[in-house]
Amino acid sequence: MADDRRAPWRYVWVAGGLALVSWVWFGVWAVSGAGPVGVAYVAVPLGGVVSVVALVRLEGVVRGEVVARRFWRGLIAGAVFLTAGFTLMAVNAFRFSVGDVPPDMPVSAAVAVALGFAMITWAVARVPVRPAGPRERRRMYLDRAIAFLGCATLLWQFGLAPMLTAAERWSGRTLVLIALALLMSLAGITKVSYLGDGPVDRTAMRLVAAIGLTGAGVAVLAATYGDAGGAPAQAVVLPVAPVLVTLAVRAQWRAAAGLRQPSRRSSSVLAYVAIAAVDLPLIAVAAGRLQWPGRVAVGAAVVVSVLVTVRQYLAFRDHVRLLDSLRAQEERLLHEASHDGLTGLANRARFRDLLHDTLGQGRGATVLLVDLDDFKTVNDSLGHGVGDDLLVSFADMLRVQAGEDALPVRIGGDEFALLLAGGAPVGEAVAQRVLDALTVPISSHLLLVQASIGIATAEPGATVDTVLRAADVAMYAAKQRGKAAYVRYLPEMAAPVLAHMQLGGELRRALDEGEFELHYQPVMALESGRVIGVEALVRWRHPVRGMVPPVEFIPAAERTGLIVELGQFVLDEACRQAAAWLAELGPQALQKVAVNVSARQLHDPGFVGDVLAALKEHALPADRLVLELTESAVLRGTQVSLALRELDGLGIKLALDDFGTGESSLSLLRAFPAAIVKLDKSFVDGIEIDDADPAARDARQAVARAVIQLAGALRLDAVAEGIENEEQAELLRALGYTLGQGFHLARPMPAGALAELLRDQVTATGTALRTA
Repeated sequence: MADDRRAPWRYVWVAGGLALVSWVWFGVWAVSGAGPVGVAYVAVPLGGVVSVVALVRLEGVVRGEVVARRFWRGLIAGAVFLTAGFTLMAVNAFRFSVGDVPPDMPVSAAVAVALGFAMITWAVARVPVRPAGPRERRRMYLDRAIAFLGCATLLWQFGLAPMLTAAERWSGRTLVLIALALLMSLAGITKVSYLGDGPVDRTAMRLVAAIGLTGAGVAVLAATYGDAGGAPAQAVVLPVAPVLVTLAVRAQWRAAAGLRQPSRRSSSVLAYVAIAAVDLPLIAVAAGRLQWPGRVAVGAAVVVSVLVTVRQYLAFRDHVRLLDSLRAQEERLLHEASHDGLTGLANRARFRDLLHDTLGQGRGATVLLVDLDDFKTVNDSLGHGVGDDLLVSFADMLRVQAGEDALPVRIGGDEFALLLAGGAPVGEAVAQRVLDALTVPISSHLLLVQASIGIATAEPGATVDTVLRAADVAMYAAKQRGKAAYVRYLPEMAAPVLAHMQLGGELRRALDEGEFELHYQPVMALESGRVIGVEALVRWRHPVRGMVPPVEFIPAAERTGLIVELGQFVLDEACRQAAAWLAELGPQALQKVAVNVSARQLHDPGFVGDVLAALKEHALPADRLVLELTESAVLRGTQVSLALRELDGLGIKLALDDFGTGESSLSLLRAFPAAIVKLDKSFVDGIEIDDADPAARDARQAVARAVIQLAGALRLDAVAEGIENEEQAELLRALGYTLGQGFHLARPMPAGALAELLRDQVTATGTALRTA
């Protein structure tokens, strides 16, 4: 490859050497007059042969590039004709020259040279420029027209015009050839400025364009010296053309080898260079007497000026469009920086800025923080697309209900805000309008949603953070009061609400420090009092507060998402403990261990895998595990249904907890693969009291009777929850219940206490069998 890269230099050295020899010969000849004038014609055809050989070699190098191969093949054809034409001129000069005056150019030579120039010009014209849109193409055509006319005026004034106005009349064929050479040069000059870094090298194109400028040198010599200028033109000027060709070959060769440097486009200055070029002929015309060639130059200058004016007008118009586009883009960026991309509402940053300005001006302000209740359920069960549609519809509703004097804001996620001018009555009125608007379904999916709203009015000296903190506390208080409500901030709310909000951080620490433990409440056979199974219940042993009841920390775990990790701990620990009891006491010691599962756990894609991993790690058979789920957790969409059916197929028992409290309890059993139903405690409380409301007592007994009959028909186990006394147990046994759970039968107890109970039960069973 290194030899291939150096190969083009050989042609450059040979062509350059021929030109140098020709110059030296001409110097000697001009001084001494020794030798025939035909020698002056030798260097050009010999250099042409070298150029043709170099071009043929290059054509093999660029064979894979269609555009480059077409261009260089055109140059090969042009170089062959030029070499043939100058060879005929040399032969004619040796045969017919008289003294130092060469004979007229043969027609055959003129035709060959003309064809050569035409082929090279055509090859240059076929090279594609870099891609551009319609507007840029129009600008490019204008620039090229300006450049062409400007450079053509210069070449006309100092090249062709002196020959046309000379006292000695030049032959038409000579004028045509010089004109073709100049045309070829102009084509290359106006083309190269718009070439990208494509298959034809820009440097090579420049060198090809410079070949035509040798015609300008010939014209100057001819106009200056007449016939005597033929010898220096052939010996001094024209031998440069083969050197330029070989240098162009080298440039393209390097580009094909990957050695080309990225080009710097100069098209933007092309029109201005042309203006400078057209000024020189005008200066020459102004200094001399105006003749018809000068009038041509003046006319061309006028045309160039008009084109430049049009070009500047188009540039000005493009600049105006660009400024308009930049201004629109700036406005769009400013809007995006201060507005939410999904809903189009103002975002948190704009909200804080406006609230800061309002407080700084001493004007009253009321802030409403609005949080959609249970929005995550929509995302989890119906998908994020439906959730986004709901957020957009909710934002539209806020715009309408806020009125013209309020700013609706999306803080982030499912949390919104309203910034209102004014005091207390304004906030309550707007909050009530928002809640009233949510009494009907919204969004294209007709979803019925609720919201919790916290209201805070800025006190004198309040800051942005204090107002937002107060609104947040009020909104949290609204959620604690059952959601779908608004609450105005009062100072006494801060401490308990803040403590509850901080509970999430403490839960994270408690999980990391292992502060959670399990207690187990037995499920008993009502006839024998035997422990059939246990329900695992999580307890938090706080280092300062002592034992924290689940009613306090479970909602916080749900709100923060830690319920998934907490549920995983309960599942793993219950499986471990049950496997340990079975290994110690035997398979008859305990039939089932039940674990409560939250809705968020069911929506975790890895939940089924986590259950299987826990069973496998602790070698607990799948049919010993019961997963207890509430109706609200089960009614959560396709993903939950698939997970539950997969668990059922693995042999894991599913229990429907709090049965009878939902609106779809009976129909749910048809679609849900339950093995156990647990009668809710609300139907057991007061079931045995005779002096209570007879209608309420009869209703509870009717529900309890219906549940046990339904369970029997569907071959499900039924467990009565919340049995508080023996009368309740007796009545439930009479209704047909065989399994129960409640404080009267056994309270939740630590694992050690339950182990003692199980040991006593196993011992008693063994003694009874031996006695029998």
